[in-house]
Amino acid sequence: MKHVILAATAAASLLLNATGAAATANPDDAEATNTAIVQKAFAAWAAGTGSVFDILSPDIVWTIPGSGPVAGTYTGRDSFLDEASLPLVDRLSQPVVPEVHHIWAFEDRVIVRFDGSATTTSGAPYNNQFVWIFRLEDGVVVEAEAFLDLVAYQNVVENNEVRVD
Repeated sequence: MKHVILAATAAASLLLNATGAAATANPDDAEATNTAIVQKAFAAWAAGTGSVFDILSPDIVWTIPGSGPVAGTYTGRDSFLDEASLPLVDRLSQPVVPEVHHIWAFEDRVIVRFDGSATTTSGAPYNNQFVWIFRLEDGVVVEAEAFLDLVAYQNVVENNEVRVD
């Protein structure tokens, strides 16, 4: 009887997996999908046809470790953009252009190592190095941790006028 129950359980499991009703997600598929989403967003950002911020959840939790005025945790896309991104972006005469060096994925995490460069409103170069760690759910970034040179960021904010459009 025990063997019959085990065989029936195994058969039901195979049937459910074949129909997809109760199949377990393959982590490799999620990694490939998440990597593709992030690669596409960075490519659009580099080409000037989109923004990596387009893949952020409205409820994202974005953390910038370190010390300095911008370090901290931002809850919500608008909070992050208004309080952390715009103070820098508003002092650049052109958008930051990313140059991606590596993208790694593990389960629901995608890690991006990239350099960013732009020109400030005073004409000085802005160059920074970044490592962003994203956690994705359903194709959007729900958590991010951003490592960057906060001194370079703060120098732009403190030494450049806000761009007038």
